[in-house]
Amino acid sequence: MLESAKLLEAIIDNAIDGIITIDPHGIVESINPAALDLFGYAAEEVVGNNISMLMPEPDRSNHDRYIESYEETGKKKIIGIGREVRGLKKNGTTFPFRLAVSEVFYKDRKIFTGFIHDLTKEKEAENELKKHTQELELKVRERTKDLIKLVSELERAKQDVSNSLEKEKELSQLKSRFVSMASHEFRTPLSSVQLSASLIDRYVEKSEYGPIEKHTNRIKSSVQLLNTILNDFLNLEKLEAGVVVVNKTETNIVQLGEEIAEEMQLICKKNQHIVYQHTGEDSGFLIDPNLLKNSIINLISNAIKYSGEDTFIEFNTQVGRNQLLVTVKDNGIGIPQEEQVNLFEPFFRANNTGNIPGTGLGLNIVKRYVELMGGRLEYWSEVNQGAIFKLFFIQE
Repeated sequence: MLESAKLLEAIIDNAIDGIITIDPHGIVESINPAALDLFGYAAEEVVGNNISMLMPEPDRSNHDRYIESYEETGKKKIIGIGREVRGLKKNGTTFPFRLAVSEVFYKDRKIFTGFIHDLTKEKEAENELKKHTQELELKVRERTKDLIKLVSELERAKQDVSNSLEKEKELSQLKSRFVSMASHEFRTPLSSVQLSASLIDRYVEKSEYGPIEKHTNRIKSSVQLLNTILNDFLNLEKLEAGVVVVNKTETNIVQLGEEIAEEMQLICKKNQHIVYQHTGEDSGFLIDPNLLKNSIINLISNAIKYSGEDTFIEFNTQVGRNQLLVTVKDNGIGIPQEEQVNLFEPFFRANNTGNIPGTGLGLNIVKRYVELMGGRLEYWSEVNQGAIFKLFFIQE
């Protein structure tokens, strides 16, 4: 037992990540060298004090209430889950880290152990990537042309191997990926980039910096979204295999909804208006904001496309009782009842779409994203009566 204890102590002392143990009152019982280096303290300055000394506000003030709430209700907010937080160094600066907390019962005592992984380098790399968004904006058009060229090449290759059924299926799958990316997923953010760039030209002539900054931020956001979409589709095999990890974070649904409504209003037809409304006192919800935003943008984009001028598109969100409901409603051409059975099939387009451009991939992508996040999608539609799409999510 003594040798095992020494081995465990050696492992903890030489661990790359920080390890801290506290009692049920939040008092630090032990802290390893890696954690001391991260926070800039000596062991005697931390051990015996409340763990909140290593937290900036508002976590510093709220921490004891977190423990009390867990003791009373048993509801875990971070134990066994892990999340990204910020730590407070001795010199007053803060740094990001991923915190995982486990609950251990030892000698009739309850001990909480925190494992700390420093994210400073990762965040620096992330900030460095953001600096290159303007370069990405210039490359988007070239990338789209390359993708379209690849689709054309795939079509020619399909003809060359028409006698091989297996090869034909593989090429068809490749075509689906590239057409999806180039023709549908890129359309909405590219329109936002193009419109914002045109508006910037006008504001430059008037020397108005405020509107310029607004639209450059929108361009950066759209380009970043394109980059996210590209990464998703390059990993389509993982999506189809169901092994992609959904990155759920606490998301401000109202802020996300207002951002989407503002971006999509820029591509509306004449006198088309997106009416956004949130219901419920809560606005926070644990979900993947990128997948959710892309799903909503697809639905609103379809509503804009299949509705006429001088119309309203209703976009509603509702948070309550650990549930999120997203609704997009339009008064457009609707979907024929007899064709709705194929609504979520790739490349499906109803016979009443006429010359309205589209690939029929959007709803298939939305359904995949919603199911990846553990939600469900419902809809209602009638010809010339419009359509209603609802996304339901339950927070575990």
